[in-house]
Amino acid sequence: MVFVKVREGEAIDEVLRRFKRECERNGVLREIKRRERYIPSSLKRKMKAAEAMRKRRRSMRRRRRV
Repeated sequence: MVFVKVREGEAIDEVLRRFKRECERNGVLREIKRRERYIPSSLKRKMKAAEAMRKRRRSMRRRRRV
């Protein structure tokens, strides 16, 4: 959870800016976006396998160039 203390005489705009910055640092928005949709475990496995295949192909291309 993100907390921002309001300093004496501080404008709301500044407090809001600091709050947004803290949310970015803690990855709050990233986590919300990740949880937005439910992804079935079977689809997660397929996506993970596809990513591994892409990485493997990239590394093979790099080896051929050398």
